[in-house]
Amino acid sequence: MSLDTTVPISQADMEARIVRYGELHPCKTAFIDAHTPGSDQKENFTIIGGGVSESADQHVHITDQVGFNIGAAGQPPKCRNSLHSHRTAEVFFVLKGRWRFFWGRWGTAGEVVLEEGDIFNIPTGIFRGFENIGTDYGMIMAILGGNDAGGGVLWAPQVITDAADHGLVLGENGKLYDSKKGQSLPEGVGPMPLLSDEVLERMPEPTTLDVVPHYVARYWDLMALSDNQPAKVIGEDAVLRDKPGFEVELLSRASIPADSYTTDRHEILMPMRGHWRLSWDGGTTTLNPGDTVAVPPGVARSLEPSMTGEASLYRVRNTDDSAGPTMVL
Repeated sequence: MSLDTTVPISQADMEARIVRYGELHPCKTAFIDAHTPGSDQKENFTIIGGGVSESADQHVHITDQVGFNIGAAGQPPKCRNSLHSHRTAEVFFVLKGRWRFFWGRWGTAGEVVLEEGDIFNIPTGIFRGFENIGTDYGMIMAILGGNDAGGGVLWAPQVITDAADHGLVLGENGKLYDSKKGQSLPEGVGPMPLLSDEVLERMPEPTTLDVVPHYVARYWDLMALSDNQPAKVIGEDAVLRDKPGFEVELLSRASIPADSYTTDRHEILMPMRGHWRLSWDGGTTTLNPGDTVAVPPGVARSLEPSMTGEASLYRVRNTDDSAGPTMVL
């Protein structure tokens, strides 16, 4: 959407709205499974918004509320993220590596393997987990619905039980307490209660065939769709039809806007491949894969690949749709 007037922004102010891949601050104690063998090497990143971290150690790069959160998970080979659920959207695309996503009460209901650039709009209301099955350190970028990311994380009961065996207790206040650091639950704060059998029985157990055709989009299919215009990835009339409070598009060299444009929405740019030149009224910069930039509403901007070769970029904008549950199976 174009605006009649545009807002200038200085080079320094825009640079402050760019989180460079090489400057990401990891948190290794973000969640309850931080000490659990098999999950104790993962790194969590909160890039835009408050995120869902349970640790006071989590660094937040950009605190703006844009209607959704941007984060990331970095993990070495064979490291996994334990089974959990969200009340609002959780969308991942693979920036680096090869990843297996699995879901269900015990993680055995279904699974899918994603390659670089693939995107997964995980259904709400189911337990999900993921692991790096590649040979090198991998990174997945995340989009979480809502400014408060749905109010946190719901863990499968066995995750909470296993964590307690390794010194971490999650309080009913949503905060972690580490007995290895001499911490204990404060007076008046009880442990996070386990989900009841009644609640667990109501949670869906969709199969791979239930999920993959409707919630997974492959990178090269999206690149083909972006031949003349941005590929609509997530949205009301997109490849993955949903209204989670944001929309996602994939831009390639063949589909970049010919002229500068302006929108009244918050716009997040996340390069996947190639180097991109971002120009605006006030300056210009180069974006690289893994960088994230939050362009505020009203700023006229233009994009173009700065080098030859493959170039792609995910673009996320807030919408007027509720960020509440939209895809319970």
